[in-house]
Amino acid sequence: MNTLQQIHRWSLAHHPRWLVVLRVALGVCLFFKGIFFLANTSTLQELVQGSVVANRSDWMVIFITWSHLLGGFLIIIGLLTRWAALLNVPILMGAVIFINTQRDSFGNFELPFAFIVLAMLIFFLIEGGGPISLDNFFSKHQA
Repeated sequence: MNTLQQIHRWSLAHHPRWLVVLRVALGVCLFFKGIFFLANTSTLQELVQGSVVANRSDWMVIFITWSHLLGGFLIIIGLLTRWAALLNVPILMGAVIFINTQRDSFGNFELPFAFIVLAMLIFFLIEGGGPISLDNFFSKHQA
């Protein structure tokens, strides 16, 4: 048995039910942040252009928006939870670095919120979807 299977079995055995609520809340936050970025593309464009990756800002805006939407939805339903978290971890690391180095129009609450979401993403990257998730359902009902 490889290490990932051992982590998955331990996670299912020691996963409290309240973590499901935390996972869904994380997914909802990411999903709504994606909707916010979709509605306010110019704000995200300005934020990305003020960073060191300014020459790649066009595709970065699209990538950030859709990975928040897709990743948030997948985390909510618990399908491919680790992959969705892995997709969003670099984005949130970049947000922590860029929000820390420049003032933006989002206010002062954005940096602590980005830290909390990053910590939760890393936690669910390790923990997985848990017993109440589509990941668990499909692993039990493989044909």
